[in-house]
Amino acid sequence: MSNLLELLPILSEKTYKISSSKIYAFKVPKNANKISIKQQIEDYYKVEVQSVNIVHTPGKTKRTISLTGKRYDNSYGKRTDVKKAYVYLKEGFSLPFFDAIEEESKKEQKAQENFDKAAEKIDKKETKKPKTTKKEKA
Repeated sequence: MSNLLELLPILSEKTYKISSSKIYAFKVPKNANKISIKQQIEDYYKVEVQSVNIVHTPGKTKRTISLTGKRYDNSYGKRTDVKKAYVYLKEGFSLPFFDAIEEESKKEQKAQENFDKAAEKIDKKETKKPKTTKKEKA
């Protein structure tokens, strides 16, 4: 492919949630189509793409007010339009975007388990009755 596209992965809570279903979101240029996106992702990440869905999101119209003691201007601006591609991968393939987050959550879970085990040991020691010696019985 001679025309390389700039495919930027979208890393958010929503995309993290859908990544478990082998769906990944990318911000793509406005001139990209499904075929070129599929080819680019397969070539770059060495995965097999099942399908690609494209979403055009128009930019919001925002009101801008300039204030210097009183209102001078009450104009409207517009945020940029965004084109997103949702890429569905075939079974057995995944992309490494959220691996660091998953590793960190596994470490936190393991640390919590170790803390719980230590707390259980302390509780058992406290609930155990101390042994009485012969001197205390007499």
